[in-house]
Amino acid sequence: MKVAIIGAGSVVFTKTLLGDILSFPELQSCEIALVDIDPDRLHTAKRVAEKVAKACGASPTITATLHRREALKGAHYVINTIQVGGYKPATIIDFEIPKKYGLDQTIADTLGIGGIMRGLRTIPVLLEIGRDMEALCPDAWFLNYTNPMAMNCWAMNRATSIKTVGLCHSVQGTAEQLARNLEIPIEEINYLCAGINHMAFYLRFERDGEDLYPKIRQVLDEGRAPVWNLTRYEMLGRLGYFVTESSEHFSEYVPWFIKRSHPELIERFKIPLDEYIRRCEDIIQVWERMRQEFEDDTPITVHRSHEYGSYIIHSIETNTPRVIYGNVDNQGLISNLPEGCCVEVPCLVDRNGVQPTRIGALPPHLAALMMTNVNVQSLVVEAVLTGSRDYVYHAAMLDPHTGAELTLDSIWAMVDELIEAHGEMIPAALRG
Repeated sequence: MKVAIIGAGSVVFTKTLLGDILSFPELQSCEIALVDIDPDRLHTAKRVAEKVAKACGASPTITATLHRREALKGAHYVINTIQVGGYKPATIIDFEIPKKYGLDQTIADTLGIGGIMRGLRTIPVLLEIGRDMEALCPDAWFLNYTNPMAMNCWAMNRATSIKTVGLCHSVQGTAEQLARNLEIPIEEINYLCAGINHMAFYLRFERDGEDLYPKIRQVLDEGRAPVWNLTRYEMLGRLGYFVTESSEHFSEYVPWFIKRSHPELIERFKIPLDEYIRRCEDIIQVWERMRQEFEDDTPITVHRSHEYGSYIIHSIETNTPRVIYGNVDNQGLISNLPEGCCVEVPCLVDRNGVQPTRIGALPPHLAALMMTNVNVQSLVVEAVLTGSRDYVYHAAMLDPHTGAELTLDSIWAMVDELIEAHGEMIPAALRG
């Protein structure tokens, strides 16, 4: 059994994924193929893989290559963790140019103008990977961790024949946060969640048949909401359901929180503007120290994470039934979201693969809110697949945060400047 990891130079995440995979005895003799475009980071990733294998008592075959097709040949699972354009220059462009036009962001990787631009430069690369997979490993599963999750998976499902599932940690991670707030072990909680990536909602949150939503609302009513989570608790009060993605993410998916005309909202909801920029700079500062530890003889300690990737591989390989939350093609799964969009729903995984659960209709107001994001996602996918630049303008125009802050003239000018600044990272057809 062969697992290819594309973007293995994201060394810390690669360490986590490999630790999860090699912790399963049944997977310890698999083949791991690491690929990255940065030879130095790839070297470090291979060293980390070897140390993780030793820590797990595993004996995998580990290879590292700069050539993607070499890694993909004969793969059964392809894990994608790439970031096209990296922190410099792409992410800085995504923040600095919109800021000139009066548009502030927090993370800028899922929706908003930052998510739009990231989708425009990422989707074409994923489609290249998909075409390589069709030629070299057509039956493999594509496990995508790269944002913008919904746009990326939607495009893969439309334009390739590859079995694709998008994986995030917001559903299980937020469930664990809520359990801690309620002082209830997560193992005792049962929940049902559905929607789109980063905007799914817990439709049920229970323990032993008891609805725990009254206790979650009590946290809000008593003013005990964590200071870093005020946006989501505000939305709980307004919508009646708790959303999966973090407050700093969610605040830029809607038009109500990041507004230069109302700066008091930033302080009231403790919204961390430019959070992703600070996060990247912190990672850069500690990277050399981390790299030295990874490269030297310091042993690595492995702890199982809550990432779904290894569980999917183990369940398919051993026919062990599990439920994970995956981002998949909406073929009748959520009836009041468009067919073919990308939805996040519970999925049964066993030897038959990833099998999504039909949810039916979401509460109408939740579906309506999601549609404001789905509209943008659909237009970005359309822009890449058709090569029409008009769809980029329309995506930005209909984006909830962008449309609430900027005039149409400013939106058009900002898109033009962003596309020019991205240069060859954007498909030639869209550069005009």
